[in-house]
Amino acid sequence: MGDMDFGAGHPMAPVRLGLTIGLSRELGLLDHPDVEVVGAAPAGDDLLATVHTREYIAAVRAASADGTVDGAYGLGTSDVPVFPGMHEAAARVVAASTDAVLAIWFGEVDHAVNISGGLHHAMPDRASGFCVYNDPAVAIRCLIDAGAERVAYIDLDAHHGDGVERVFWDDPRVLTVSVHQSPDTLFPGTGRAQDTGGPQARGTKVNLALPAGTADAAWLRGVYAVVDPAVRAFGPEFVISQHGCDVHAADPQADLAVSVGAQRAAMDLVHSLAHEVADGRWLALGGGGYAIVDVVPRAWSQLISVVTHRPIPPGTPVPEGWRDLLREHFGRPGPALMSDGATPVFRPWSDGFDRSDQVDAAVIATRTATFPALGILSILE
Repeated sequence: MGDMDFGAGHPMAPVRLGLTIGLSRELGLLDHPDVEVVGAAPAGDDLLATVHTREYIAAVRAASADGTVDGAYGLGTSDVPVFPGMHEAAARVVAASTDAVLAIWFGEVDHAVNISGGLHHAMPDRASGFCVYNDPAVAIRCLIDAGAERVAYIDLDAHHGDGVERVFWDDPRVLTVSVHQSPDTLFPGTGRAQDTGGPQARGTKVNLALPAGTADAAWLRGVYAVVDPAVRAFGPEFVISQHGCDVHAADPQADLAVSVGAQRAAMDLVHSLAHEVADGRWLALGGGGYAIVDVVPRAWSQLISVVTHRPIPPGTPVPEGWRDLLREHFGRPGPALMSDGATPVFRPWSDGFDRSDQVDAAVIATRTATFPALGILSILE
């Protein structure tokens, strides 16, 4: 998965994946007999073409082979520079996600996690926002082709999950719920409360756009007030979630202020929802995350711990062996603990709301726009 490398200086450095797996190994998360670590061969063109156009796939192949750049396809930009082997690397990420959902769907495993996945900005006919192929969208299409009738996609990245939403905009079989920083202040500039789906799918595209600076308590309040009731009302057979950790206060690419502990609380919510409404069928994906030493490995090791049913207590020390590795390669030991402090506490929506509060106002706008179509009669309570 580390072959997905846009080059020196690009924010999405593949070392973040190696650091995460290294930390997870040091924590013992991958050493249990009921946990299987598997690879993936690159997805074939027919699988990619369930979401992406043949012309776009050909353009990626050409760029991958000889550096041919066609601006019409979003390739060769500062966000998505081309590199040798790009097609194979991006297609491998897709296969990891599709192999995982099929293994879950056919009962071979309970949950799965692909931290290299969650590349949610890629569009059917172009690259966008560090993303070449859209593995969540292909995984959802794969599930539908396998017989799934209702799939919920939960996106907790700081950036709107625009590519997945676009692919399934008018498909009532797919619920997309994206909690992200306001499009007024962050790429890709989409994902407003009133964006609720096409004519055949009104209310199944749910967007909670939060103001810059939103921190733990307010972020969790919003997540619980929107994600939980929307997913329960939709009643999916399968849950796919994207856990971009660029929501963290230390991330250089966004302006939210969410701790590792709050992200972990949201992971626990998604995990519970999967068990309660989808018979445990859950694929968790990575996504954004650009504080590659201090945040990404801890956040995604927490995700792996939740997926493998071996949660890490907040005060757990970061293993010294892993910190020694950081000293050797980065000249500093990194964080001492697996959390950022106390477990966040938030006020549930049922306790009331304040229309003058920016986050509450955003939640009200989202619930008003989408909940009636989902059959939820109580919009504000």
